[in-house]
Amino acid sequence: MNKEEELLKSHISRHNLKVTKERSAVLRAFLASERHITAEELYRKMKDENSSIGLATIYRTLNLFCESGLAEQRQFGDGQARYELVYNVSHHDHLICQECKRIIEFQNEEIEALQEKVAKKNHFKIFSHKLELYGLCSDCSKVQAETK
Repeated sequence: MNKEEELLKSHISRHNLKVTKERSAVLRAFLASERHITAEELYRKMKDENSSIGLATIYRTLNLFCESGLAEQRQFGDGQARYELVYNVSHHDHLICQECKRIIEFQNEEIEALQEKVAKKNHFKIFSHKLELYGLCSDCSKVQAETK
C-alpha cells in the first residue's frame, strides 16, 4: 500500500466509511493521471475498464480525496472543477493559457520570498496561498502573432 492509499484509508476509517473497490479504482486512476483532471475526464478514462463506476461515485470519491488532504479542487477560470494531487507534492504555482487551457506548473523561490516579505511587513501569518497567472502560452502567442 502506498502513502496515498494509507492516507485515504485512514481518513475513510476515521469517518466510519469503507474502502471499496470503486474508491480504490478511482484512486489508482487519479494517481495515474499526470495533470489537473476533471471528474468527467476521470470518468471517461475509467469507463472502459470499470463500467460499473458512475460519475456520481467519482465526484464523491474526489471529494473524499480533498477532505483527506490527498487532493485539492482547483478552478482555473474555465468553469470546470479540476483536481490536483497535493499530498507529498512540493508547492507550486500555475500559468493558465486562456486560449488552449494548458496549465503549466512552476516554482519560483523569489516569488515565495517576496510573499513572505509582504506578509512580514503587514504582520500577517500565511497558512497557504494559490498563485495563478492567466495569459497565453508560447504556442498560442506564436499563432496569435502569425495571424496579425
